[in-house]
Amino acid sequence: MHSFSPVIETLISELMKLPTIGRKSAERLAFHLLKSNPKQAEALAKAILDVKHRIIFCSQCFNATETDPCAICANPERDHTVICVVEDPLNVLAIEKAGIYNGLYHVLQGRLSPLRGVTPEDLRIKELIARLSGAQIKEVIIATNPDLDGDTTALYLSKVLKPLSVTISRIGLGIPMGGSLEYVDEGTLKKALEGRKQL
Repeated sequence: MHSFSPVIETLISELMKLPTIGRKSAERLAFHLLKSNPKQAEALAKAILDVKHRIIFCSQCFNATETDPCAICANPERDHTVICVVEDPLNVLAIEKAGIYNGLYHVLQGRLSPLRGVTPEDLRIKELIARLSGAQIKEVIIATNPDLDGDTTALYLSKVLKPLSVTISRIGLGIPMGGSLEYVDEGTLKKALEGRKQL
């Protein structure tokens, strides 16, 4: 069986570690990079290194940022009495693109998944509780994805946050069961936020 040179095989193997990239896609990407202008490949490599060296997580909300606190947390014009809890930074981006929410965020950095061994200790739940204890937060909107793990996370959060005397709501209808927030259009996200229900 014919195989590529070890250098190309290494690149293919590394590309296959990316989400949704199988062997065929990795081969196509590797050969695209091979045929591209060296400056394009260098620009891609630099962008990857910049992300790894310059991006940090905000110490308040845990969103990906270059500054601490992030621009959202530091913005005095945002509503600092409402926190929208999401699974990852892509969810923040999706909601921000929709342009219908002006509060703060809290990024859990994942979601509960008993089958994969993800427990509350693996997420930024303690930091959320600490944040709610020391601030004038009136409402927490739980915007985890509407699937089994997202619903498990939402249920767990509603239980641990109940004693903190804040209104707890869950994004409403409009997002299909099993869907992912980063793929939902702005209109659907708007309806989901407007139709949130108190837990």
